[in-house]
Amino acid sequence: MKRTLTYLLYACIALWCSSCVTSKKVNLLQEPTKHNKIPEYADTLSYEDYRLRIGDRIDVRVYSVDEQVKKLFTASGVSGSNMNNRYNVSSSTGYANELYTYLVLEDGTMDFPLVGKIQVRGMTTREVKLRLEEELATFIRDYGDYKMVSVDVQVVQRMYSVISDRGAGNFPIRREKLTIYEALAQAGDVGDWSDRSKVRIVREIEGKTQVIMFDVRSKDIINSEYYYVEPNDVIYVQQLRGKAFGISNAATTVAVVATTLSFGGFVYAIVQRIINASK
Repeated sequence: MKRTLTYLLYACIALWCSSCVTSKKVNLLQEPTKHNKIPEYADTLSYEDYRLRIGDRIDVRVYSVDEQVKKLFTASGVSGSNMNNRYNVSSSTGYANELYTYLVLEDGTMDFPLVGKIQVRGMTTREVKLRLEEELATFIRDYGDYKMVSVDVQVVQRMYSVISDRGAGNFPIRREKLTIYEALAQAGDVGDWSDRSKVRIVREIEGKTQVIMFDVRSKDIINSEYYYVEPNDVIYVQQLRGKAFGISNAATTVAVVATTLSFGGFVYAIVQRIINASK
């Protein structure tokens, strides 16, 4: 009996050691060392402005102090004076009314009123702004003071997705530089049983889909190419292997051990009764 219970106790301890969630598995900003098997990442951080892709939606606002120019763009539906009331961007989804945004078409162009189609794929919003101001200056030269025209360009409906042990969801990008930590925090973090050592980001780079994998626990992430999240990124965090037999805290461990020992004692008592009754 004692030997059996001892074996059961050893089995419980082995199960606990192999499947419990330790701080090393979940803590972020850990120092990379060979001892804790957290990798180092080279200092490759060089943030670049987002470049427009097919399917992006752009908000364009035209401003001018010239009354004739104002009237011209009020009639065309792109006046800056009316833009604040054209739509409301949802704080939860980041989506805007598609009727008042401009789509980057399959050929990489945007069809803008009074100007026509202009190539915008691969351009930053600042480059599009300068291009539109140049085009509009040429078009409205005969209508008013074209030098007093200013254009504001923003990408709307910028989203990223997170898939983890806790669930899945889409989330808006509300700021220009969104870090991986901010992205996970906005998603409510990932579950205790998510493997932070194998975080994958599915990202479109120059028209091709690529999968980037890294260990988000490493402190070196801050200075690496993995630090910033881009629009349309899909962040996937797989489950830890030990989840099926997972023990998340000491109280659960004690309960498992006590239950196992009790069950072992119960089975042993029944076997002993059967043996005694047969004698």
